This record gives sequence, structure tokens and C-alpha cells, in this order.
Amino acid sequence: MQTIINPDSPREEELSPYKVHSRREILSLLRALEQQRQLITLLVSGSPEAVITSVLGVDEDSGTMYIDCATDTAMNRRIAESQNLSFETVLDRIRILFFASQAEQCDYEDLPALAMPIPEFLIRLQRREHYRVPTPISNPVRCTVPIQRELGTEAVTLTLQNVSGGGVALVDDKKSLDATIGTIYRDCRIQLPGNTVVVTSLQVRNWQDITLPTGKQVRRIGCLFTELPPAMMAAIQRYITKLEREQNAKMTGMLK
Repeated sequence: MQTIINPDSPREEELSPYKVHSRREILSLLRALEQQRQLITLLVSGSPEAVITSVLGVDEDSGTMYIDCATDTAMNRRIAESQNLSFETVLDRIRILFFASQAEQCDYEDLPALAMPIPEFLIRLQRREHYRVPTPISNPVRCTVPIQRELGTEAVTLTLQNVSGGGVALVDDKKSLDATIGTIYRDCRIQLPGNTVVVTSLQVRNWQDITLPTGKQVRRIGCLFTELPPAMMAAIQRYITKLEREQNAKMTGMLK
């Protein structure tokens, strides 16, 4: 299997200024992840697959945090055997990274889970250029990508997982796209709510095979906007602003 290459990942020396060592602040961030049920990407060193998990609970007295386990038994075994686990999520527009050298299979509130020590530090990164906003599952945004085949052009329709001012993440259920880093797809059409269509070129920047909580495996492809006209960028920014308002309203209890 091909190894994941993520050019957007910061180097180790770039992370040091953003480390959070305060025990109190670490606990606060982990509990916020739990309360908001924020999805977290778990990567096992040496494996090209990613697992989507979440924080189930934090026990300050024992120094233990509990996360949701994978549905695949073999993956849970690889997680438990690994000494190099990395986690990434976004909390209030801030990118959060943390790591673990061990995780044990256990039960949490009578359900299968993974237990691991509370991290000694977290990394909190404010994205300077663009932050990613998740698109709603209830009203998915579609992107139609033209693919050149031997017999002509095939239009493949994918779902957006998130969007930013710099690009999008596509969910490729059937792995239809060539995810080679640098591949450019032209004349892609993103159908935004309100009959707004954004036409742009997309360049593949990174990809991951992700196992969903249902056990289904999909490919997430991170793409960069290229040749995006100003009017199209304005439409993207308006949509991001709309999503932000809706998400903020939900957090304050104004939108049910």
C-alpha cells in the first residue's frame, strides 16, 4: 500500500512554540473535545490507514483518557501494539495535535474503547492562512470532477468533507480519482446551496484511507484550489461565513 504523504504537516522544529504543557489547559482542551464530540483522526505509525475516533472520557485522578475504538479487530490490535500513535483534530478553528506511545483495549461505560495516558503536551496550531470548516452531513455539498478515460470523459461526483479558502477535502467512496500528489483536475464543479456553482481546478495535495465508525473505508483527498476566479472565491467565502454562523448558533443553543 502507498504511504501517505502530507505536505501540509508541519515539521517537528516548527511545532515547539505551539506546545501546551499546562496540565490544567490540557485537561480543559480534552474535555472540550469530549463535550463537542469532535471527530479525531488517529494515525498508526507505519500504516497508511486512518481511524476516525473521539474522546469518550477523561479521568484526571488516574491520568487516563478514553477514546472510541475502531470497528475492525485487526486495526485495534495494531493500535494496541504500536508505540507511535498520532492524533489530529480541529477545535474552535484551532488545529490540535497530540501523541501517544501506548493504548490498551478496554471497556468504557460497558462499550469497547481504548485507554491511554493523558498526553504530557498538546500542540495547538492556529492556521494562519486558511482553516477548514466541516460541511454539514445533513445537507452534503457535491463536487463533480471530470476524469479522462480511454473512451472519453467521465464525470465523477464526490462529497465535500470540509472547505476552506484554500481548497477542499473530497470523500472518494469508490476510490475513483487518481490521488497522486500534484495531479490536477480541471473544470471541477462544486454545487453550493442556493444554486451557486463554483467552477475551479483542483490539485491533489494529500490523501488518507479512513475507516469510518460504521467500519466502511473511504478515501479522503485534500485538494488545493488553482485558477480560481475572484468571483468564485467570493462565493466560497460567503459559504464559509454561512457555515460559521450556523455552527456558532448551534454552540450557543440558538439553532436546533
